[in-house]
Amino acid sequence: MLTPAHAADAAPGAETLTLVDAIDRLPVADEIRDGYTRSAFKHWNKGDDPTDGCDTRREVLIHEAIEPPTVGPGCSLTGGTWWSYYDEVTVTEAGQLDIDHMVPLAEAWDSGAHSWTAQRREAYANDQGVEESLLAVTGKTNRSKGDKDPADWLPPAPGALCRYLSEWTGTKLRWDLSADQVERDRLADLAVDCEGTVVTYEPVP
Repeated sequence: MLTPAHAADAAPGAETLTLVDAIDRLPVADEIRDGYTRSAFKHWNKGDDPTDGCDTRREVLIHEAIEPPTVGPGCSLTGGTWWSYYDEVTVTEAGQLDIDHMVPLAEAWDSGAHSWTAQRREAYANDQGVEESLLAVTGKTNRSKGDKDPADWLPPAPGALCRYLSEWTGTKLRWDLSADQVERDRLADLAVDCEGTVVTYEPVP
């Protein structure tokens, strides 16, 4: 999520909309869960740099650390500090963190990924092209969220709401995913309290 002051820093191919306009752009469609298995999304793969010995999970942890961990053999991580914005908790042990897909894999499947190739689903599950796709958060909040959309789950920290709505909507637009009517209505209702929030996203071809 970017504020208007930072929108100019977005990638050249990105588009910036107000949160309200971005939600309006989400296509509405019924969800399709038939055939879903988590294994349909290959993760974690060798990451953005196959030569560093780190899978996507560890690359995200290294990238998101506010105090970097020491990277040992086999990409073992020691030390480091992270900020879990969902619950505004500082974490000092990598093992206490989950890497959350902003739009969960099952929700992505429901919203259009059921028709994708295996290669596109793998790209989605390991997307480090934008920071909001994969987030290091406390295991507790990630388990609480599960595969729920914003109609059924929101981050517990009140200050996280507008950022979360922006990143959820931007991820769906980035990957051309739909929203069901209940989800979109809920997003629109919540966006009323997020005046000034914008959504910046770069579509994936």
